[in-house]
Amino acid sequence: MAQRNMPVIHPEAAAIDIGATMHMAAVGPDRDPAPVRTFKTFTADLHRLAKWFTQCGVSTGVYWIPVYEIPEQHGFEVFVVNARDAKHVPGRKTDVSDAQWLQRLHAFGLLRASFRPQGDIAALRAYLRQRERLLDYAAAHIQHMQKALTQMNLQIHHIVADITGVTGRRILRGLVAGERDPDVLAAFRDRHCHASIEMIRQALVGNDREKHLFALAQALALYDVYREKVEECDARIKAVLGRLKAASDKPAGTLPAARHRTKAANAPAFDVRPALHAILGVDLTQIHGLGPYLALKLVGECGTDLSAWPSAKHFTSWLCLAPSNKISGGKVLSSRTRRSANRATTLLRLAAITVGRTDTALGAFYRRLSGRIGKAKAVTATARKIAVLFYNTLRHGMGYVDPGAAYYEERYKRRSDS
Repeated sequence: MAQRNMPVIHPEAAAIDIGATMHMAAVGPDRDPAPVRTFKTFTADLHRLAKWFTQCGVSTGVYWIPVYEIPEQHGFEVFVVNARDAKHVPGRKTDVSDAQWLQRLHAFGLLRASFRPQGDIAALRAYLRQRERLLDYAAAHIQHMQKALTQMNLQIHHIVADITGVTGRRILRGLVAGERDPDVLAAFRDRHCHASIEMIRQALVGNDREKHLFALAQALALYDVYREKVEECDARIKAVLGRLKAASDKPAGTLPAARHRTKAANAPAFDVRPALHAILGVDLTQIHGLGPYLALKLVGECGTDLSAWPSAKHFTSWLCLAPSNKISGGKVLSSRTRRSANRATTLLRLAAITVGRTDTALGAFYRRLSGRIGKAKAVTATARKIAVLFYNTLRHGMGYVDPGAAYYEERYKRRSDS
């Protein structure tokens, strides 16, 4: 009786229960005599599914990649729904009833769409994630090079801070090319290298073996391949940022002076900060803990328009950085934050760890909480503060000015004494 009295919010709603080799799709019983159909996962079947939805007058759906993208290309508004929203309903034992139940919930407006960026932001996110995977693969081959050097008792990777830097690469290429004279190899030292030529020469006296040199040569070649692919990703990312800049209507203004002159490790080949500023109209790197590359990855994960979250509290709840209160009978049973695999959350936690070592208000906040409740909870609380600053800067254009660690400590002392 209660179900019949509920207002239908989306009368054209449809749903799909996703499977590895088969999808169960459902429309309203008034749309088709057979409201539940089975479709295979081949691309042709997904196009057939989208055409069936068109025949049924469907306007929305609930599914995922590539089931998401093909109906989207046919003009449907697509929702991705967290299974947690519907998994506790009893009496659903088959995929058919699962699909019907999702369709019914969606028709009554009881399902929330998960956030998914659109257009160029989705492309930016895909290129950035691919770039991170390539960097991970390249890092594995750096370890292989270090292992081969250790086996030959060449200690250059302990003397030179980064064997993939200018000095390290020159020496490695010399070794692979057949050069064995330590004096010749040490002469490849770059003038910016902190280690002296004599220290490098001593580190290059080892026990060369053909099998280890072969492993070194292969690891270096594979590392070069992945670095080349990273450069291709950089070109794609730069092109996407150019399109976003052309489509942006936000006045950029004057770019503030950079807080740090050093370039982050593995940062893109082009200058990220002015490119982001031209798109957003604000400089996210003024927030302590957010470097240009980290800010770019956050924009790739969250987009340039944060209107999907009505407030900063909604945003931090989506990031699982806000307390998840479990209340029964007016009593708070638990307020622990939920676990999350959200990449934006991981980035903000990294920013919190970085800012904890700075002489800033955020750094003082982190250190005070770290001593009181432990580092893990301090990281979460500081990441939440950075998330709020990121939201307010990007959504409302609010500027951030750091008052300093001394100001924070003095204000905290006054608050504690009162």
